[in-house]
Amino acid sequence: MRAVDLIYKKRNGSELSASELNYLVQGYCQGEIPDYQMAAWTMAVFFKGLSAAETADLTMAMANSGDQVDLGKIQGIKVDKHSTGGVGDKTTLILAPLVAAAGVPVAKMSGRGLGHTGGTIDKLEAIPGFQIELTQENFTRQVNEIGVAVIGQSGNITPADKKLYALRDVTATVDSIPLIASSVMSKKIAAGADAIVLDVKMGSGAFMKTLDEAEALAQAMVEIGTNVGRRTAAVISDMNQPLGYAIGNALEVNEAILTLQGKGPHDLTELCLTLGAHMVVLGGLRASESEARGLLEQKLRDGSALRKFQQFITAQGGNAKVAEHPELLPKADVLIEVNASAPGTVTAIDAEQLGLAAMQLGAGRATKDAVIDYSVGIVLSKKVGDRVEAGESLAVVHARANNNGTDEILKQIQNAYHISDQPYSPGPLLLSIVTADGIARL
Repeated sequence: MRAVDLIYKKRNGSELSASELNYLVQGYCQGEIPDYQMAAWTMAVFFKGLSAAETADLTMAMANSGDQVDLGKIQGIKVDKHSTGGVGDKTTLILAPLVAAAGVPVAKMSGRGLGHTGGTIDKLEAIPGFQIELTQENFTRQVNEIGVAVIGQSGNITPADKKLYALRDVTATVDSIPLIASSVMSKKIAAGADAIVLDVKMGSGAFMKTLDEAEALAQAMVEIGTNVGRRTAAVISDMNQPLGYAIGNALEVNEAILTLQGKGPHDLTELCLTLGAHMVVLGGLRASESEARGLLEQKLRDGSALRKFQQFITAQGGNAKVAEHPELLPKADVLIEVNASAPGTVTAIDAEQLGLAAMQLGAGRATKDAVIDYSVGIVLSKKVGDRVEAGESLAVVHARANNNGTDEILKQIQNAYHISDQPYSPGPLLLSIVTADGIARL
């Protein structure tokens, strides 16, 4: 078998076998296939695509390239949730304790921020004392004892994906749906979950800009999960404005706590209940989404979800008092209002620009080695559909006093808001549900 023959085969639109895809992945990982040949193959995939069987086989080849997390000693059906990345997306902080309180074990590995999108692990580290590393033994014990654990990804999970992604990033082949789907699902499968719920974002603050693109990606990932024996469902949600009001690590932790107290923003609460309901159904605790949703609503009302959050934080070394005393979270030096220059109705908010502004404040990483400031970020005062008067606050910036670029960031935030003198109603938050049975638009 030779790499050049497999490049030729894919260039001509032919289907590769599982053994051929394994040969490519293993050879590239071991340095036997050079970058230029793998780059040629990914470009062939970009133009010719992969069949559902090829995508599943590529996913498993990448999942098998490194460590496999064994969750077999954890009781029950383990359900994982993955978001394709968005601005203000703190759903895992809510869903992990909420779903665990309902009785579904949540044994989750999460990542750090990428570009303008935030990372769950960075947000959890904003809680004083929280530890993102556990031994496999302690990870398993914690989930069996309290139903939930969230840790950082292992250094040797899907090394093929890390190497291939770095290559795609510099060869203009990132936005290939089968390659994105394989990248996401290889990590989820290697992490050991029995079932997977995907939150696929669509819009200005997401990697998928259109509903058709988001549905194609969701369908590809659901097909992979189904083909490799994992029950999988996807919820497509709107990311044409930030989720909730808070952007930035400690600020998002605080908003997650408010949501667990039943006082969170409507959009964030609605998305968490929808995703959580699918997790409960896939976990086998309820037969229908409506029954599962009712169970989760009960756990919010009776305080069980908040108590599970405190238990989870304590188990991983964090200060659970933040649930009652958010002032214990890191705080910025200064708060600066960004005000509207004219009256009207907010018709659009460029979520990506707000995500980039938060990153520039220090809430995310502009470079791999950048140090995150957990205290900084943005809290929106207005969202799409809201009326605003001239001089009224659009957002409040939480910043460090010594940030010399704050003035430019304030302009960027103001420019992210689009205000019209005409009334405007926002579109729906939830757009489609994708399962093995197909796509259902909402």
